[in-house]
Amino acid sequence: MAAVTFDGITKTYPDGTTAVNDLDLEIADGEFMVLVGPSGCGKTTALRMVAGLEDISRGVLKIGDRTVNHVPSRDRDIAMVFQSYALYPHLSVYDNIAFGLRIKKVPKEEIEKRVSEAARILDLEPYLKRKPRALSGGQRQRVAMGRAIVREPSAFLMDEPLSNLDAKLRVQMRAEIAGLQRTLGVTTIYVTHDQVEAMTMGDRVAVMRKGELQQVADPQTLYDRPLNLFVGGFIGSPAMNMLEATLERQNGGLAAKLGSQSIALDDATLDAHPALRNFEGKSVVLGIRPEDLEDVALAGDMPDGRRLKGKVELTEALGSEIMVHFAVDAKHAITDEVRELAEDVGDDRVAQPDHAAATATLVGRFGARSRVRGGVDVEVAVDTRALHFFDPDTGLGIYEGQSTKGAAS
Repeated sequence: MAAVTFDGITKTYPDGTTAVNDLDLEIADGEFMVLVGPSGCGKTTALRMVAGLEDISRGVLKIGDRTVNHVPSRDRDIAMVFQSYALYPHLSVYDNIAFGLRIKKVPKEEIEKRVSEAARILDLEPYLKRKPRALSGGQRQRVAMGRAIVREPSAFLMDEPLSNLDAKLRVQMRAEIAGLQRTLGVTTIYVTHDQVEAMTMGDRVAVMRKGELQQVADPQTLYDRPLNLFVGGFIGSPAMNMLEATLERQNGGLAAKLGSQSIALDDATLDAHPALRNFEGKSVVLGIRPEDLEDVALAGDMPDGRRLKGKVELTEALGSEIMVHFAVDAKHAITDEVRELAEDVGDDRVAQPDHAAATATLVGRFGARSRVRGGVDVEVAVDTRALHFFDPDTGLGIYEGQSTKGAAS
């Protein structure tokens, strides 16, 4: 096992395109690190540089204490698991797992020992004589994992290994991979586009955008205190609702003005975001996660200043909860980050540069006992303790330290 260190790593192609720019990231020995971000953000390029499949334009890459910039891939002591499994169709499961060891001329007895142990860990013992075509997608992925395990590498590199599986199997396999990594304790770098995978699997998650690292933290910190608007919008499913707001003085306190409505900000909210006081009379981007919106009928006694009124457009009953899409008199926040996030999920409404609708459609995660229906008016309780605020000029989260509008935290 070994740590992996990116020190100012940059990858620029001959046509001038920079896929990864000045990446600084330390992955501890035994850590499960997930690289996540939209398509084209540079996460796979970063992984391929660790694997030795891409040349490094600038910076220093270390595996353990060894600089590996110019070390051939075969000599880096890493094992890679691909999206496509890359199994040999004419070989049995046993021979697929053993293949790399035979190439390295590992003694037969040692090969038998390692393959048997990997098959036991991965529940592949009944399938060792089968060919890949006789296996399910999940079993094929286990074979690919087994081939990596038997090499006993310093680090595992995984490039979207679950993307070819159906939704139910993906959930099962991500739990298995995370559990396997904890059992083996091998440093792992895992690339995915799926932020749910990232949040449920990683010890830490590194969010990338346009080749640059946006934030690296444990999953809960990313969720609770996103460093900027892009991270806030990318992490969470359904995505955070983003609205234009103006901070105004009302009834002796601050409130976020949204169209014809306002949300009162209590002392707990201001204590969590002390720099908000510097934005009085100024515009901010207000982020509200769907789970922080609830049907007033289920929320109990809720002051008027913590309610939004809207009209239900669509409900999605999921059994344990109801996703409620409702329109309010407010405007979606439209920034470069919001457009990029919208384009990534195919939301053409927000992605349009001239989008200026007078109403915004929000998504709320209501309790299953809610009786709201499409076409009816609804009052929605807002958990103001969990609101997020961003500077529209810089995109940075507003927490502590901003003395003036536009100052970085």
